Amino acid sequence: MSPLLSVRGLTRRYGARIGCEAVDLDLWPGEVLGIVGESGSGKSTLLACLAGHLAADEGRVLYDGRDVLTLPEPERRRLMRGDWAFVHQHARDGLRMNVSAGGNVGERLMGRGVRHYGKIRAEAAAWLAKVEIDPARLDERPSAFSGGMQQRLQIARGLVTQPRIVLMDEPTGGLDVSVQARLLDLLRGLVREMGLAVVLVTHDIGVVRLLADRLMVMRHGRVVEAGLTDRVLDDPQAPYTQLLVSSVLPA
Repeated sequence: MSPLLSVRGLTRRYGARIGCEAVDLDLWPGEVLGIVGESGSGKSTLLACLAGHLAADEGRVLYDGRDVLTLPEPERRRLMRGDWAFVHQHARDGLRMNVSAGGNVGERLMGRGVRHYGKIRAEAAAWLAKVEIDPARLDERPSAFSGGMQQRLQIARGLVTQPRIVLMDEPTGGLDVSVQARLLDLLRGLVREMGLAVVLVTHDIGVVRLLADRLMVMRHGRVVEAGLTDRVLDDPQAPYTQLLVSSVLPA
C-alpha cells in the first residue's frame, strides 16, 4: 500500500524568517497524523501550505499521482471541494454565516454536482443529525448556534462529500472543556466510521493522545521528532519534546 499523501521538502519563508522548512511526511489511508508545537513552531504554516491557503516556496505534495502544489487553481479548488476538506479553528472561517445550516452543508454537495433539491436537503438534515444538531434547525443560520454547534456544523459541511483527506487546524481551540470532550468523541467516531485520513494541528497534547495514530513535533519550522503517538509522548527523545510533554513550554 502506498501513502495517500506524500510531502517532501515543504518550505515556506516569510522574508528572512522560516515558517516551515524541509518538512517530509506521509499520510496513510485511515490514519490521523498529529502535529504539535508551541505558537510559532510552523505547524499552522505547514497546514496552510497543504491546503493552498499559503504558497510554498519549495517542496512537493503528492496526492493521487499529482503534485498538488503545481495544480492549476481551478483544479485545486475542485480538490478542496471534494476529496479534501479543511476544518478551521474558528468555525466562522469555514462557514457562510448568512446562509442556513442546511445551505452550508448543501453547498458542498452542489460543488460536487448534486442538483436535486430534495436529495440535498435530506442529506444535509442527515448530516446535522450525525453531528448532533437537531435537524429541525436546518433552516436556521449558524449565527443562532453556540460555538460548539458551529464547529459541528463546519465538520458536517466538510465531511458531507466523503473526503479522503481532512486537514484540521486546532478544531477544539477556544471551546469550553465539556464542549471539547463532546466534540472529540464525535471526531473520533467519524474518523473511524469513515476511514478518514487526517492531518491534525494542535497545541493540546491531550487531543493528539486521544485522536492521533502518529505524531510530529515541530520547533522553529522544523520537525524535531516523529513516531507513534504513544511512543513520542511516553518516551520523548528530543529535549524540546520532553519540555513540551511536561508542559514547561507555553501553548
